[in-house]
Amino acid sequence: MAKKPTTRFVCQSCGAHYPKWAGRCEACGEWNSLVEESVEPTALKSGKIRSGRLQTVRLDGEAKPPPRINTSINELDRVLGGGLVPASVVLVGGDPGIGKSTLMLQTTCALARSGHRILYVSGEESVDQIRLRAQRLGLADEKKTLDSLDLAASINVSDIVGSLEEARAHTVVVIDSIQTMWLESVESSPGSVAQVRASAFELIRLAKTLGFALILIGHVTKEGSLAGPRVLEHMVDAVMYFEGDRGHQFRILRAAKNRFGATDEIGVFAMTDAGLTEVPNPSALFLAERRGNIAGSAVFAGLEGTRPVLLEVQALLSPKAGDGAPRRAVVGWETSRLNMLLAVLDARCGLKLANMDVHLNVAGGLRIGEPAADLAIAAALVSAATGKPTSSTAAYFGEVGLSGEIRQVSQADQRLKEVAKLGFGEAVLPRRVSAGSARVKPPAGLKLVEIGHLTDLVGMFAGESSED
Repeated sequence: MAKKPTTRFVCQSCGAHYPKWAGRCEACGEWNSLVEESVEPTALKSGKIRSGRLQTVRLDGEAKPPPRINTSINELDRVLGGGLVPASVVLVGGDPGIGKSTLMLQTTCALARSGHRILYVSGEESVDQIRLRAQRLGLADEKKTLDSLDLAASINVSDIVGSLEEARAHTVVVIDSIQTMWLESVESSPGSVAQVRASAFELIRLAKTLGFALILIGHVTKEGSLAGPRVLEHMVDAVMYFEGDRGHQFRILRAAKNRFGATDEIGVFAMTDAGLTEVPNPSALFLAERRGNIAGSAVFAGLEGTRPVLLEVQALLSPKAGDGAPRRAVVGWETSRLNMLLAVLDARCGLKLANMDVHLNVAGGLRIGEPAADLAIAAALVSAATGKPTSSTAAYFGEVGLSGEIRQVSQADQRLKEVAKLGFGEAVLPRRVSAGSARVKPPAGLKLVEIGHLTDLVGMFAGESSED
């Protein structure tokens, strides 16, 4: 006897499900996010399970790298690992208005100019709106693009699947966005967890069957994570986040997951009147508006994936206002890391900043995640506290330990080459402590200042020598 359909309550933010309604999701903490959804039981009949055998192979067999579809946008290809892979699925997320649709429209037009047949399906905008955007960006001028790019405005997954199965001619398919897709067999509204999961499954299954590359544009929550169930991230081959502050012109495309490439690469774009333009040398643009001879400013020689990037770190100290705790305002770095660095400067170097409000900013809108920025941020803090500017020709990198020691960081040679290329004459970096460690070879004309402790850095601003 068939079981009756049951219902459960599913959180629309994280995908957790519960047997009864509650005002707050215990998994993610969201309020009023539980929605009732029906569950159709699928009981297996006993004795009807077909047995089979797995086809196994050896691990040392021949394996060829996957073919790539060059998008003609170098920054996007860098993040993808060399281009789109046929039959792969890429999920692109980002804040509203950050430029996801613009980037995908520019990408599809570039692919169409290369002779690929493209399908762009929008569930949020009409075809006329897409045409107007393409005209503003100057993308609808070439006949080759017009002949190879197909536009459609639909939210019905069954219609999309039927059209793709009938045509069987598209190389790349873009869905904008997956939260607007709707499947008739699922009894819930578009954007719900069940609809997002079921719609994505049908589209991914078809992409794997027909061999086209599928790009899904996804919404993000107010915390910055992709909306919908986390299982969606496990279903796709690559997850990319389009980041940036709309107050800045720079946009960062960062890979959070990539089955066909590295996950630490970034692509840098600038938002202009003509759309998104590539930034092949982000260091020069990040430092273009830097003013020298200013206390509280230091240049950090960072690394994003295989790309060295020079950034300006700014620190501002002011007397604590009121009777409460001092303020720690941080943009582009971790607040907990700043608190640790302030404690080390206090305990190991005698720099008393406990009663000061500290404001820290990474200029340009890029977020720093590596510990190698410790030394540059410490230099900015010491400079702000002493009122003495850092050298306008110096760049800093190194990790700071709790005892105040300066620790080695990876790929110092690449950082130094970028420092020298942009015309800096001095690099402050960790001192080599063991005889067996590799000696860093500086580029011609670049002076290395090796320090082993934060007291050496403080001594540089007090006029003392930083070398033994």
